[in-house]
Amino acid sequence: MCRSIKTLREPYVPEVTPADIDAAALQYVRKISGFRAPAAHNAAAFDAAVAAVAAATATLLDHLEVRGGSARSR
Repeated sequence: MCRSIKTLREPYVPEVTPADIDAAALQYVRKISGFRAPAAHNAAAFDAAVAAVAAATATLLDHLEVRGGSARSR
């Protein structure tokens, strides 16, 4: 299933923007849910999932180290 998830950025870049993180989170939630956009009755759950995945992604990037440096700069 995850084979078709596209890389949204190079493996290491000095700056990972909030837009990069949000795009990755949205792509993941779309893939997992099977919906490009949720129905109105699922919108809150969909949006909460995107926010949770974005937060987890930001935490991951904040803690990764690439060749002795931080993988993410703010």
